[in-house]
Amino acid sequence: MPKTINDIIPPSRRRQMEAEAGMPPPPPTSYDAPSEYSRPRRKFPWGLVIAVVVILVVSIGALYAFAGARVQITPTTGDATITGDFTATAATGELPFEIASVDKVATQNVKAESTETVNDAAQGTITVSNTSGEVQQFVKNTRFETPEGLIFKAQEPITIPAGVGGAPGTAKITVYAESGGDKYNVDPTTFTLPGLAGSDLGAFSGTRPSVSQATRDKQYPALETALARDLEAAISEQIPEGYVMVPGSVFYSYVPQPDTSSAAGSVEVRLKGTASAVIFPETELAEAIAYKSLGVYGGEPVTLKSVDGLVLTASSSPAGNEFFFGLSGETTIIWLVDTERIAGAVAGKKRDAAQVILAGFPEVERAVLVLRPFWAGSFPADPSEITVTVTEEGAAK
Repeated sequence: MPKTINDIIPPSRRRQMEAEAGMPPPPPTSYDAPSEYSRPRRKFPWGLVIAVVVILVVSIGALYAFAGARVQITPTTGDATITGDFTATAATGELPFEIASVDKVATQNVKAESTETVNDAAQGTITVSNTSGEVQQFVKNTRFETPEGLIFKAQEPITIPAGVGGAPGTAKITVYAESGGDKYNVDPTTFTLPGLAGSDLGAFSGTRPSVSQATRDKQYPALETALARDLEAAISEQIPEGYVMVPGSVFYSYVPQPDTSSAAGSVEVRLKGTASAVIFPETELAEAIAYKSLGVYGGEPVTLKSVDGLVLTASSSPAGNEFFFGLSGETTIIWLVDTERIAGAVAGKKRDAAQVILAGFPEVERAVLVLRPFWAGSFPADPSEITVTVTEEGAAK
């Protein structure tokens, strides 16, 4: 196709020529590209920002909600091997002792061999109380009178411990009626001596089935075995809180009781057993052992993990004001931790300072300090806001 002059004139020059000649500019073609490309504008992520803010607020609130101060103490302990002699004083002194006592009666039915006419005097156990601050002693055959004028006598000398802290010292003793007859079968009552309470008192007068002494003697060993088992269980229940009973500190005695008629043609052979245990306040006993067995001990409050590894050997009767005995065996001594003292010592202190302070406490083997939130540098000034716990092997006051 042949070219015209317009085909060889550049477009820009052609537009200029057309403008000089007064010609209108040609309409823009549909394919003319815009001078600039317009990109769509992005929206600001307000939802993401709000979510982040909420998470931060909740996290900070949780830190404050679980804020607190805690001290966990592992107490000092010491293994003690002891072989030594000790002296305890009734209810007083550096190592006091008390007597716990129980009575039980075992019976066995045997076939009657004969009859007998008897006039048994009533006998039984009464509890003697001593409200004074001194040990009281009474001789054998001390007389006790009921309000009705019936007389009972003590079978043995009596020692009643002194009262302590407003609580009377007590001792159980066996008494017997001055004469036979069922009129002495009295209910629990008050005797003429102050603080005396009665117990079972039985008497019999008349004819009843009987057995020989040899037959009775055959029954006693089995009755003693049964009584020992029952007495051992019963005496453990008599130990008050804070006291311990060391193996070897229980004393048993057995006294034959008058026979009683049972079913037709049989006799009930009876044996009374008494268990008397020497018991000690646990902390005082632990201190006495610590002084004798530990190389370094300053008299701090301590307790015993267990007394099962110890054996007590009596050197005297516990009936008097003093009790002499030996102890041998092994135990673990545990220092008592005063949690209020610990809280007061670290209150208001920085973590490092509190650690140094607790290192000087002889009862503290190890201390773990916890402060929340993590940026808290000091313990609260108020000790009540500090939680102090003691590990299971330890003890707290």
